[in-house]
Amino acid sequence: MSFSAAYPVYEVAKDAAGVAGNIFAFGLFVSPIPTFRRIIRNGSTEMFSGLPYIYSLMNCLICMWYGTPLISPDNLLVTTVNSIGAVFQFVYIIIFLVYAEKSKKVRMFGLLLAVIGVFVIILVGSLQVTDSQTRRILVGFLSCASLISMFASPLFIIKLVIQTKSVEFMPFYLSLSTFLMSTSFLVYGLLNEDPFIYVPNGIGTILGIVQLVLYFYFESKSREESREPLIVSYA
Repeated sequence: MSFSAAYPVYEVAKDAAGVAGNIFAFGLFVSPIPTFRRIIRNGSTEMFSGLPYIYSLMNCLICMWYGTPLISPDNLLVTTVNSIGAVFQFVYIIIFLVYAEKSKKVRMFGLLLAVIGVFVIILVGSLQVTDSQTRRILVGFLSCASLISMFASPLFIIKLVIQTKSVEFMPFYLSLSTFLMSTSFLVYGLLNEDPFIYVPNGIGTILGIVQLVLYFYFESKSREESREPLIVSYA
């Protein structure tokens, strides 16, 4: 096969992985909807954490900026997915602020202001760098760090699942969407030879597998316990 024939196949495979990542990411963005329906219905955030949405907003904003032509001209699919994601995360944070108790509300509002402030600093600061390659490396490292932080945020939920032996606060579709999206962008990053994409998404893929394994383990264990017959003893 000649190079001219192979190149389009390579590009199609890369774009297919990117489109798949966008589709699975949309599933990730809408997966918290049942959680927020419960929050609205009960009028409380209960034991749900707002940190994943803060991390996700920060990640979406930085990665959206990284994917723009001003930073990396060959990552348009990264911009599209993160633009949509930023809107979803902002809406979720507003709902969380409305129904959270006062201490959580103050903390979340402070974190939201911090995220906006940091993003503005990154945006303005990176535009001051005149060399395009240096600018890409700078924003790339920041996007990589934010992605890793976002993927690490469910570690709190993983700890809660292990402690309570319950998957009540780890929605299945959120974990599944994280795994599928991370895997898609891992492939996209490898095909695009972009370590700022494939390294953090590789970590996300591993953490997604951990969440799914924990979910199925504790879910099956819970079903087994519910099927155990009640033993009535008579004194």
